[in-house]
Amino acid sequence: MKDKVIIITGASSGIGKALAEETYKRGARVVLSARNVEKLRGITSGWDPAAFLIVPADVRNESECRQLISQTLDRFGHIDILINNAGISMRALFGEVDLDVIRRLMETNFWGTVYCSKYALPHLLKTRGSLVGVSSVAGYKGLPGRTGYSASKFAMQGLLEVIRIENLKKGLHVLIACPGFTASNIRNIALSKDGSSQGETPLDESKLMPAGEVASRICDAITKRKNSLILTTQGKMTVLLNKFFPSFMDRMVYNHMAKEPNSPFK
Repeated sequence: MKDKVIIITGASSGIGKALAEETYKRGARVVLSARNVEKLRGITSGWDPAAFLIVPADVRNESECRQLISQTLDRFGHIDILINNAGISMRALFGEVDLDVIRRLMETNFWGTVYCSKYALPHLLKTRGSLVGVSSVAGYKGLPGRTGYSASKFAMQGLLEVIRIENLKKGLHVLIACPGFTASNIRNIALSKDGSSQGETPLDESKLMPAGEVASRICDAITKRKNSLILTTQGKMTVLLNKFFPSFMDRMVYNHMAKEPNSPFK
């Protein structure tokens, strides 16, 4: 990744922050984007000013995504890798959730990927670069209580798969990276049924894969130009077993989610 120009959305925390730190460590020129500029400045404190760029952007806003690509080109002249990482989660039963919650997840997780990928694509084709989507095992198996999250990740994966196929003979690399449960703040800021922040995570974060390890694995997969990456033993088993025993896995994920603290299942 030495001297590669890499854009990372949602770079202010969690996997995005870890990706920014990992790619910088590997010698890349990193463009960090998120809504919280102060957090981005904290991450880049002590970095070589010539090796990074901060671009505040809300990926739900198409014009801001266009500006993210434009400002990257103005500063570095080209784009080698776009990592669509910005995302939010939710926790509520479909029958109880406000539809605006699902709309907000689709706008961030899916449409944010659409906007950034659309404007970056011509430039990635010029460099025969990499288009990356940080999805989730929830993009392979619907998770109860996470309707909007699973729907957005299924949609993201379908989008990126089609982009890969359409550009099969043009040298574009497309990676769909699917972490399992990762130690990050995504559950703390997940939306509840009325759109308010969930607050405390229902999982024991200390037992989950660290965000730094996820970032390192994603960077390795980009370097090796892999099509897909599924992380954690639990995640790999979920995807594998769901191919052959979908009804069994329906019961398994139901039981798993039902055991969470303050589960929406009564």
